[in-house]
Amino acid sequence: MIIDAHQHLWTADYAWLADPSLTPVRRDYTLNDLRNQMSVAGVDRTVLVEAGLGSSAETTSFLALASAAPEIAGVVGWASLTSPSLASDLDRHRAGAGGELLVGVRDQVQGEDDTFLDRPDVRDGLAVVAAAGLVNELVVRAAQLPSVVRAVESLPSSTFVLDHLGKPPIASGDMAPWLSVMESLAALPNVVAKVSGLVTEASWTSWKPADIAPYVQAAVSLFSPRRLMWGSDWPVVELASTYSQVKDLITDVLGGPDPDVFAGTAVRTYQLEIM
Repeated sequence: MIIDAHQHLWTADYAWLADPSLTPVRRDYTLNDLRNQMSVAGVDRTVLVEAGLGSSAETTSFLALASAAPEIAGVVGWASLTSPSLASDLDRHRAGAGGELLVGVRDQVQGEDDTFLDRPDVRDGLAVVAAAGLVNELVVRAAQLPSVVRAVESLPSSTFVLDHLGKPPIASGDMAPWLSVMESLAALPNVVAKVSGLVTEASWTSWKPADIAPYVQAAVSLFSPRRLMWGSDWPVVELASTYSQVKDLITDVLGGPDPDVFAGTAVRTYQLEIM
């Protein structure tokens, strides 16, 4: 069993795709496209993650889609952590089609300032997600990682998932500051990290496996495989690589398809029901 713990679907009209650098991925990506990629790469199940639309309607549609797609084992939906209706929004999603597949919530924290996660209203939102029994998923920039440490410390009863290893500065090669804060984060038992999105933090056109390997190896040393999960970050990955290439890259760095990184951690963290 191979589980891709992080992939997206979107349509060409998503606002953030207007950035000229994203032209190669500015098109509709459908369930059939996903199935083709999974088949080639030998992937059995995926976790579908919100794709930056910033709308409850996206979460509703993703859950309905997943309910009819056995390949999608869970959905990390979007919700605003500062919304006063957060609890009722989550209840509504869970009562709708595919609601049982909602496994986590992600806001677009990477678009906020470096101390967004320190705000009392944001912390309240994280607590609402945790009280609902859902994972708090965090997509952040490396500069926001100190605030991630503080947020994780403040909610020991919540499970946090850090996307893309916190977006380390692979292109610049300035590993030391990232490594220092990741050491602090890994010391907290209620956080799991995704080995995903790394090739797009390197040079899109000239990255090499040797650029990525030190960050993966550091993550294994800090978190252990039982607190790491692999994600393709498809279709974003197509800016720098392919679905199969990034799976093979992480497999090679790990010395094989580690059963925790490639399935077990995702099943435990998201409480996936795999048939």
